[in-house]
Amino acid sequence: MARAHTKDILLIQFGMRVRALRKAARLSQEKLAFQSDLDRSYIGQVERGECNISLKNIGKLARALDIAPAELFQFPRGDAPQAAGPDHGTTDP
Repeated sequence: MARAHTKDILLIQFGMRVRALRKAARLSQEKLAFQSDLDRSYIGQVERGECNISLKNIGKLARALDIAPAELFQFPRGDAPQAAGPDHGTTDP
């Protein structure tokens, strides 16, 4: 079971990527939600890294953004936010 205030780095990076692509496409969250047949509040949760999106919904977002699903995982290097919580696999040298 996930902890209430722990965010996973992958979810945060994915959400940041969705937001960047949505803005580049000049779409509001509401418009992206309509085009992807998802709820606007769900789009916000995805962009904030608050939910673990399903593969089906990744496909819906990709279609709505007119991109390949793989493009949603092309995160910028060195721009990774720090994840909250001790369970994210960080190791000391």
